[in-house]
Amino acid sequence: MDKELLRIVIIATGLMITIGMLTWSYLRNKKSQEAMDFFDDPDDHDVKKPRYAPSMGDERMDKESIETVDHHYFDPEDAAYEPEEDDIEPPPRVPVPSIIQFSLVAKTDQGFNGIDLINAFGIVGLEYGSLKIYERLDDNRLVDYGVACMVEPGTFPDSDLDSFYCPGLVFFMQPGALDDAQAVFDDYIETIQILAVELDGIIRDHQRQTLTDATIESLRQSL
Repeated sequence: MDKELLRIVIIATGLMITIGMLTWSYLRNKKSQEAMDFFDDPDDHDVKKPRYAPSMGDERMDKESIETVDHHYFDPEDAAYEPEEDDIEPPPRVPVPSIIQFSLVAKTDQGFNGIDLINAFGIVGLEYGSLKIYERLDDNRLVDYGVACMVEPGTFPDSDLDSFYCPGLVFFMQPGALDDAQAVFDDYIETIQILAVELDGIIRDHQRQTLTDATIESLRQSL
C-alpha cells in the first residue's frame, strides 16, 4: 500500500469515527430529553414529583415529599428513599460499660519520651496524681478519668524523664461513678485526640482496633 492510498484510508476511517460519535451523542441526548419529558409533564403541574438528593450529599427527601410522590415512578431502592418513621428500626442500644478503656500507641518503636509526655499532658490539663498516673480532675478535685503507661506497673516516674520511654498510653473512665458521664466522655475523647496529634500516636479502641466515629457515637449514646 503506497503512502497516498494509506492517507486516504486514514482520512476515511477518521470520518467514520466522527460520524459514529455524532450519531451516538444525538441518540443519547434525545433519550435523555425523553426521560425528562416523562417525569416533567407540562400539562400536569398538580402532581408533585419525587425530589432526589444530590449524588454526593447527605440530604434526603422530607416526609411531605415522600407522602405526595407518585409511586408509579418512584423506586424505593433509590439511595434518596427515606421510609416512614414507623418503618425505621432504632439502632440497638449498647449496654453501659463499667469501664471505657482506649489506648494511644506510639508510631515509633522507641515510644513516647517522658519529656514529651509531660509537655503534652500539660497542654490538655492532666495532673500527676498520688498513684503516679495522670488524671483529669473535676471542680471538686475528684477524678473523672485516668491515664497510665501501657507497660507494667503502669506508672510514670517523677524524675529522669528524659530517659523514660513509654510504648503507649491507656485511658480509662468509669461512667457509673460520674454525675455527667456524657460530658466527661466528650472531654475524654477530645483529650485523647489532642494527645494523638501532639505525640504522634494511633488511637485504639477496647478491642485494639483503630477507634472510629461509629464506636465513639455508640458508646456516647449508651451513657
